[in-house]
Amino acid sequence: MSDVIITVRGEHELRIAPERATVHLNIRAEGPQRVAAVDEVTRLAEPVRQSIVDRKDAETVVEWSSTRMTVHAERPWNADGRQLAPVYHATIAFTATFPDPSELSLWVSDVSLRDGVEVGIVDWQLTPETRTRLERDVAAGAVSVAVARAEAYAAALGLDSVVPLEVADLGLISRQESAPQPKMLMRSAAFAMDSAGSSGMVYEAEDIIVSATVEARFQAA
Repeated sequence: MSDVIITVRGEHELRIAPERATVHLNIRAEGPQRVAAVDEVTRLAEPVRQSIVDRKDAETVVEWSSTRMTVHAERPWNADGRQLAPVYHATIAFTATFPDPSELSLWVSDVSLRDGVEVGIVDWQLTPETRTRLERDVAAGAVSVAVARAEAYAAALGLDSVVPLEVADLGLISRQESAPQPKMLMRSAAFAMDSAGSSGMVYEAEDIIVSATVEARFQAA
């Protein structure tokens, strides 16, 4: 049998527990005057900011940030359809990154009880070093899968060996267009309330999935 060209796809994924969790929260206040709203949100935000700083000093928070205060006004309507005086809304946003989910749960349980605090999403992450290593590993694993498939096709055709001609990210061979690099899939955090219905939160992160897909072309003989 003459040489045969075999084109295959290889996929590989790894699952790993998150190493960091970044929580987003907003501090909000409102008032009939801009100055009053600004003063109130500043007062509410200060103990939250200090609690983050304390944890950063204790190394239970690895990094944190706070955005500039935003203020906007709106004029609500009453039941009679009359537009009322302006109400000013002031917001300060914080993010804090925890290496330990239990510390995150304790902190969120505490600050969520404070006036004006709105707890947002939690982003589960890997450290840059781990992410780089896993992306390299899944790419190599995807290539190995492609080689194994090509060898299986060749054997089914009664051929003895395969020689790689092209290896590329998904789409670059078949469609000649840009394709995504190895990717991470991160699931949302789950949290539970205690039996009394209080706001104590326990975050349970699911594994992060790091995956890669390649296309490869081989000559079989």
